[in-house]
Amino acid sequence: MINNCIPRPEYPRPQFARDKWVSLNGEWQFERDKELTGVDRRLYEASSLAERITVPFCMESVLSGIGDTEFCRRVWYLKKVDISKEWLSDSKRVILNIGACDYCTRIYVNGQKMGKHIGGYSSFSVDITSALTVGENTIVISVDDDLLTCAQPSGKQSDKPESYECFYTRTTGIWQTVWLESVPAEYISKVKFTTDNHTKTLSISARVMARDGALLTAKAYWNGREVGQGAGKVLFGNAQLTIMLSELHTWELGSGGLYDLELCLGEDIVKSYFGMRDLTLDDTAIVLNGKKVFQRLVLDQGFYPDGICTAKTEQELIDDITRSMACGFNGARLHQKVFEPLFLYHCDRLGYMVWGEHASFGLIESGDAYKGFISEWSEIVERDINHPSIIGWCPFNETQRLGKQDNDLIRAVFELTRRLDPTRPIIDASGWLHVDYITDIMDWHDYDQNPESFRKRYEAVANGELLFNDWRLPNPISPRFISEYGGIKWDVASGLGDAWGYGDAPKTEEEFLERFKGLTEALLFNPYITGFCYTQLTDVEQETNGLYTYDRKEKFDTSYFYKILTQKAAIED
Repeated sequence: MINNCIPRPEYPRPQFARDKWVSLNGEWQFERDKELTGVDRRLYEASSLAERITVPFCMESVLSGIGDTEFCRRVWYLKKVDISKEWLSDSKRVILNIGACDYCTRIYVNGQKMGKHIGGYSSFSVDITSALTVGENTIVISVDDDLLTCAQPSGKQSDKPESYECFYTRTTGIWQTVWLESVPAEYISKVKFTTDNHTKTLSISARVMARDGALLTAKAYWNGREVGQGAGKVLFGNAQLTIMLSELHTWELGSGGLYDLELCLGEDIVKSYFGMRDLTLDDTAIVLNGKKVFQRLVLDQGFYPDGICTAKTEQELIDDITRSMACGFNGARLHQKVFEPLFLYHCDRLGYMVWGEHASFGLIESGDAYKGFISEWSEIVERDINHPSIIGWCPFNETQRLGKQDNDLIRAVFELTRRLDPTRPIIDASGWLHVDYITDIMDWHDYDQNPESFRKRYEAVANGELLFNDWRLPNPISPRFISEYGGIKWDVASGLGDAWGYGDAPKTEEEFLERFKGLTEALLFNPYITGFCYTQLTDVEQETNGLYTYDRKEKFDTSYFYKILTQKAAIED
């Protein structure tokens, strides 16, 4: 159901959708617990809290109605919800879903503790049926968030009271949609899709809450026509099936191409979709459906002036994709943030390729700090694995920025990612230092602002000459990806004295455009470069190296960028 009177009313998970659901977005009771006294005060049993907040926006945001950007180690939420007799019949379960909540979340229903989740960027669900009664029920959520411990991923959230350089306003607590679902006693928990263009098949592996022998069925559709079906029996909570498609339509950049899918387990019906695409690597490029693709990517941080990490509307998610495409980019590196499934749906729909990344900044180099990271990264990959727009995984970014790099950990997470998803390339640690050459794609970050020295450096790469940190590249090598470059500072906001960017700002618009052209063409026309990622799509707070301002206004005529970026790359056929 959709209620336009509440914020972000749309169903938040288009690839795993059910009809019987209710959004809990909107007004919640709220309390800041900076002194951590809430447990002693038994707030989990409270019938009311002192403040009000608008969910799904974090307390730091204007849209939340609070706008408090100071550190707060714990917050509490409370909402009263009515549950119908139909939802609590013997054959039904009620599931509480939270798109994302930063960082350690505890769920209480009518005073009973029902679940706990660690991780600020992955989605999670809790079966709360046993604590519910027909009529009014009280849901209380407590959230601990202390990024100063350096024991939790925090991405680009500032570790200082204020924002600075490329670190921005923090996100505390709930920041994605909260909703309830009514499901049958036997229901589908999660699914994994594997597509094969050569055999025209979709293979489905499902986790289910059902007895052995129950039957999972699936039907695929193209433009409303049924083009295949399959069935598989449940064994030990799993079911597998394969659909042979009567029609093959490939997922393509710039146009998408999605099949609809209906999954059924008894009375449980899930609506989904998938894309058929063949993704491989050769020595010079990513190969999509047999064609070499140059990655014309832009760095997308996913921050908003009024919602911080949360877009005010679904349309804002769509608009950021179309803004990027208007400049000539064919995809994005989703940087130091796990983007919501609804954004990924529109990437799928529009044919916009993206790299999935975790918010690895904020962690110290120790095993204890990564316990939560590893489990959350597994949840992220499992949640997003079915999106055809995701063309690769990058669990870590610039791990060496703290002065050292835990190679054993990076190797272990790389291998874990490979086991979770053997169908996509993986960058072990984006930046400059790769572990024993295990990475599928060699990438570097390079913010040289001089187009001539920039061009010469990458001409030399082809001959195996020294690059960064006295590190010699093997030659030949896997595809080479300049996954951060540019970052040209251009501040159009008056009075922003602490504006930040990479290197010296151009003195004129003409100098900016020429620098963009020189840096970009140095990579585009290099036959040893498989792609680039320009920093960045929009300004974020004090960081002013976006092609758009923070409030999404054009800084320059986007047709100029489109003309540069859509030129034929050296690697392209």
